[in-house]
Amino acid sequence: MPAEPAHLVRSSTRGRLTLLTLTLGSGIAILDGTVVNVAVRAIGEDLDASLGELQWVVNGYLLALASLVLVGGALSDRLGRRRVYVAGTVVFVFASAACALAPTIEVLIATRVVQGVGGALLTPGALAIIQASFAPDDRAPAIGTWAGYSGIAAAIGPFLGGWLVDNGGWRWVFGINVPLCIVVLVLAAYAVPESRDADAGGRFDAAGAGLTVISLGAVTWALVAARTASPVAVALAAAAAAAAAAGFVVLERRRATPMVPLSLFRSRVFSAANAMTVLVYGALGAVLFLLVLQLQVSAGWSALAAGLVGLPMTIALMLLSSRTAALSRRIGPRLPMSLGPVMCAAGVLALVGVGRDARWWTVAPGTVVFGLGLALLVSPLTATVLATAPDRHAGVASGVNNAVARAGSLLAVAALPAVAGLSGSAYRDPARLTDGYRIAMVICAALLVAGGAVSWVGLRGTRGE
Repeated sequence: MPAEPAHLVRSSTRGRLTLLTLTLGSGIAILDGTVVNVAVRAIGEDLDASLGELQWVVNGYLLALASLVLVGGALSDRLGRRRVYVAGTVVFVFASAACALAPTIEVLIATRVVQGVGGALLTPGALAIIQASFAPDDRAPAIGTWAGYSGIAAAIGPFLGGWLVDNGGWRWVFGINVPLCIVVLVLAAYAVPESRDADAGGRFDAAGAGLTVISLGAVTWALVAARTASPVAVALAAAAAAAAAAGFVVLERRRATPMVPLSLFRSRVFSAANAMTVLVYGALGAVLFLLVLQLQVSAGWSALAAGLVGLPMTIALMLLSSRTAALSRRIGPRLPMSLGPVMCAAGVLALVGVGRDARWWTVAPGTVVFGLGLALLVSPLTATVLATAPDRHAGVASGVNNAVARAGSLLAVAALPAVAGLSGSAYRDPARLTDGYRIAMVICAALLVAGGAVSWVGLRGTRGE
């Protein structure tokens, strides 16, 4: 291959192939955070699982991803972003095959955790490679392309999952990852350049990584088990989560080479963008988890039909993400990142009435509005987070944003069913599920409005070109 310039150009062959590799790999990881939602009913029936166990099928993946994505970002800056990206893809493909072959619900949960480890290694590396490898003028458009197709991966998950469940069974939801990951590995070896933080040094912050895992793991268990475990055990888990989180902050302040430089949060824009992320992605995770379940159980839709409700979101993200990235560059991110969550909230409120008599034409308006809101906020959010961090911390900044996004989804999926009165086998009872679903949707709308308010206040003063 002829010598390449210091930075990739998005219109070059290598630039296009690199972007394809990064969007495909991270898209697979993001897809697996949503594609399973539409398969949970089939998994529950086949493996005789309770609602709590099905929550762990979703949350086991999100827990590992949220807990270790910071580690993945720090390792990519330190060891090489392409190297860690490839390593994550290798872990992901083997774990996906193990998920597809899982004989029991316990084995499936365990292999989903391993799958999340792979996702945590590859997800932050994608954005870090874009930030470090593309020419400055091409970074925002490249990030817009990545964000758009990554958003499509999240939105298309229920549709793809529904088709696979109806035509091949739930195991193909995981098996489909194997050939896709092989394509990523081949393209990465050919096209993706290597980069790292030349100033990284000292010991790796293993203690910080461990405290992150303990904090998120303990709070997730407490939320999922709140209605079934003893109050003492739940209280101890919550206390352990709080202590680990506090210990993480103290440790990161004192370390010479922390996993997460807390100086990043001195930026009001960086902090506000991440606060908005946890609220919006928390609502997104809960909506996608509960909506497809409600349509299958209460309205009697097939898995494929329930998955098709994500199609308007997919189309909106596909057509509008690059345009909203360009708009954000011109006018600044404050308006799209404030208006987008409010539009999403309007879409969720339109979905509150989904019940036994739901038809496509009664569901579509809510999903269309929700998709337009997502398309307005996803690209500006990603570009804003990376723009506020130095290039040498691109992996860490990406890791932080991915961590709070997955943590938001993780905590919402863990907490909202219990808050809405759903546990055990309640998801098999249409009347009980409908009551809980409607309560949860109203809470999700409130979270989205709060996300818009955080952006409006926290991003004041940001301007475009």
